[in-house]
Amino acid sequence: MKVRSLLFGMLCMLALGVSLASCSDDDDDSLDDGGSKVTLPQTRVYILNEGSQQGANNAGLAFYAPNKDADFISDIYKTQNNAKLGDLGQSMIKYEDEIYIAVSGSNYLTKLNAAGVELKRVSFVSDNDLSAGIRYIDAEDGYIYASFYGGAVAKINAKTLEVVDKLTGLGDNLEGVAICEDMLYVANSCTADWSTKHTDVKVIDLRTFKLKELLTVGLNPNALIEEDDKVFLISWGNYEDVGYSLQMIDPAANNKVTELGSATRMCAANDILYLVNSLTDWNTEPYTTVNTFFTYNIKTGQMNNASFLKDAPAELTSSTLYMLEVNENNGDIYISTSEFRTNGTIYRFKKDGTFIEKFDAGGINPNSAVFFN
Repeated sequence: MKVRSLLFGMLCMLALGVSLASCSDDDDDSLDDGGSKVTLPQTRVYILNEGSQQGANNAGLAFYAPNKDADFISDIYKTQNNAKLGDLGQSMIKYEDEIYIAVSGSNYLTKLNAAGVELKRVSFVSDNDLSAGIRYIDAEDGYIYASFYGGAVAKINAKTLEVVDKLTGLGDNLEGVAICEDMLYVANSCTADWSTKHTDVKVIDLRTFKLKELLTVGLNPNALIEEDDKVFLISWGNYEDVGYSLQMIDPAANNKVTELGSATRMCAANDILYLVNSLTDWNTEPYTTVNTFFTYNIKTGQMNNASFLKDAPAELTSSTLYMLEVNENNGDIYISTSEFRTNGTIYRFKKDGTFIEKFDAGGINPNSAVFFN
């Protein structure tokens, strides 16, 4: 009887262990490094370098090992694929342990494995509805959703990269996208010549892939992210008398839009919205910029005006900021600066804001990062 009880207890413990392992939110134990020409550590960061300008064909993907167990690779895409990434690397996400990059100038979407080896790509150049250029992407339930200049949104099979559905006539230059509660939020920024700025966010029901409603927001809406069942938006104004504005869209309150203040960049993790507001005085030369770092607690609805950075290098207070990202797994914060003509610089901080290091981004205009742990 004692032997049977002991055996039963061991089986229960084994079952519990299997259950706990299967419920891991971020299980990167079996990363797909197939076809890799280099050996990569388990913990890795990829940084998308946008490139300098339309037609320059100098976008790239940098590899960084935060645990210092591998060398930095300035363009791992080129290393792995014997080719350049293309013209204007616009946006990047990680989904199901694979990397998806929207290359705006070249107008294609590429899918990479965890080592940066290209698995598939789809070009939109010959698609009349999508030919104006891909912009931002998000993913849900096996599909990639992409915004396009020209007023279109595409639903793309994440495995095959086949375009399975499209919505057209949604506006002009569509920008940021975010998914929340089975709804896709899409920013309609401005006309193709940038002369007219819009004030609407499109809400698309992903269950039917139909336009559900229009939300009135701040002038020239651009960046969108989701955190804690809320959608956060930064509108860019008109670059003259209307400045940047930070807003919150609450799906649980009939998509109520609330103005939260001013911000130019944002990222989010663990119910905290990390923000920076960059103000540049264009009336004097040389131009001067002042960066203010702060946070918003989504759970409590409280703004904390104290900087989330400690011992930050002095140049961060006045440099042109191009990226603000946070690693949800450990809370590390990554900030990039840009001079638009030379390689950007990445600044890395711990979750508590302690400065760790800075390093060359490997390319021009680093605009986003994804993390494998």
